[in-house]
Amino acid sequence: MASAGLSRRRAAAATSPTADDDDLPSAPPSALSQSSPPTPATEHAGSAFAGGSRIAYDPRDLPGADADAEGGDVPKLTLMEEVLLLGIKDKQGYLSFWNDNISYALRGCILIELAMRRRIGVVRDSGRKRLPLPERAITVLSTRQTGETLLDETLRMMKQTEDAGEKMGVSTWVDLLSGETWNVLKIGFQLKQVRERLAKGLVDKGVLRTEKRNFLLFDMATHPVADAHVKAGVVNRVVALLTSGTSAVPPTALDAPGTQCRVLRAVCLACAAYTASVLDNAFGRLGYEEREGAFGRCDEILGEFGVWPFGGGGGPEPKRKPRIAMGSAGVDAGRESVRGLVTAARAEAVGGDEDAGFELIAAVLEVLSKLDSLL
Repeated sequence: MASAGLSRRRAAAATSPTADDDDLPSAPPSALSQSSPPTPATEHAGSAFAGGSRIAYDPRDLPGADADAEGGDVPKLTLMEEVLLLGIKDKQGYLSFWNDNISYALRGCILIELAMRRRIGVVRDSGRKRLPLPERAITVLSTRQTGETLLDETLRMMKQTEDAGEKMGVSTWVDLLSGETWNVLKIGFQLKQVRERLAKGLVDKGVLRTEKRNFLLFDMATHPVADAHVKAGVVNRVVALLTSGTSAVPPTALDAPGTQCRVLRAVCLACAAYTASVLDNAFGRLGYEEREGAFGRCDEILGEFGVWPFGGGGGPEPKRKPRIAMGSAGVDAGRESVRGLVTAARAEAVGGDEDAGFELIAAVLEVLSKLDSLL
């Protein structure tokens, strides 16, 4: 019975001889020479991959499918996954039990990721500038699915709330997604098991693996690192960003060329890891003075990007005071590096200071900068 439509991936079996093939008459050489030439491997005529077999696929999963709509290619790991990866212990496979900041910071990263993918932004109202950044209302710019469960779930809740005639500010959304509310009618907005769901997503992507670990009275699923190269790449990008001594952004601190919002994504990764209290995990090979200098640099970056427009001054107060004296050359190099980041990030904005998504990111960073006082 001839098969029609889509075929299996394993299509090479048709060329292998079987017991029944010996009974079939062989075609004469003249017939073979008159037959049509085989289709080249480069012409896969509607298939997702080269090879000739027709395979079902989602066009949105192909590299560059949404590059025009989102301003570049989507990276392999989301911002939330990279922050979680920095916090997970390589061999043990779990986060620190004493870290209370990461859950709140991950909710902020969800809003940042949606804003960088051009799904949400602040409401373009002329009177919004009278309000503080965290209180400016969020609006849905696009309901196109992202393919990430947490992002799509959050986007759906925002759209339903907006359709009901209610628009809430940035800080309110971060609180509701974290479950930090006394309003029983808003309990349903809390995202459940965010860390576990992100870890399972990293398992599906081959970065982590799942193991069962015994903790005296109970067993718990842990997720040790399976691909150390991926985590090392995240660590190297953060360290390169916070130890650079030039005004030019080092290429080693950025994602692959063509990635959407490369500079701003690197800045948000460092700031989110800092506020989530997992940044020190990336500084294992740095000396004491280098660590303190990197923390101070991240504090300056958070102050410059927690305002709108970026680098406009008047940002949040530094969270930590330097415990060592730095020479004037080191201070000047750090300031030049931060100025270079601000310039490069502002160049990525669409419409300059009228970019609704970047303004929302600045609001989230300001909320995260006050995380210690909130908790």
